[in-house]
Amino acid sequence: MSLPHAILTALLEKPSSGLELTRRFDRSIGYFWSATHQQIYRELGKLEGDGLIRALPAEQPARGQKKSYEVLPAGRAELARWTAASQDPKPQRDALLLRLRAAAVVGTAGLESDLRRHLELHGKQLAEYRAIEERDFPPGEDTPAKRLQHLVLRAGIDLETFWTQWLTHALAECEALADGTTA
Repeated sequence: MSLPHAILTALLEKPSSGLELTRRFDRSIGYFWSATHQQIYRELGKLEGDGLIRALPAEQPARGQKKSYEVLPAGRAELARWTAASQDPKPQRDALLLRLRAAAVVGTAGLESDLRRHLELHGKQLAEYRAIEERDFPPGEDTPAKRLQHLVLRAGIDLETFWTQWLTHALAECEALADGTTA
């Protein structure tokens, strides 16, 4: 149920066309709530059909012109309702963790290289988040909106920091097991 709310959030930040929305998802919201371009376009149609958004009138009628959307009062009310609602945390589901558990019974052959690959990927994501933080959240910009956006980014930074530290430890443990030593 969160994709429509992610789209409402993005449109309240800035009315956009479907193409602009997909680009913005790729650069920001998509870091923590991913969606394909098809999902975004399909959801725009549903939101418009439900009376939560509307297509802005075109300045000049043209065949094949992209539509820009804005949020209607009912859409803002739905987003406010959803934001205030209680929601339980989602259980952790990660195939890597399950594979590590399986390695306890079948051995770690081949697992170390994938742990290294995951470490590299999480390291790159961490570096990207830190670059975004430096670029988009300079000291002194302290509006409520900026503070909340930065809080979301900090969650990403903290999660990637956790994964890089945990993967480094997991690799050391696997290497120690292969050597018959203690990490």
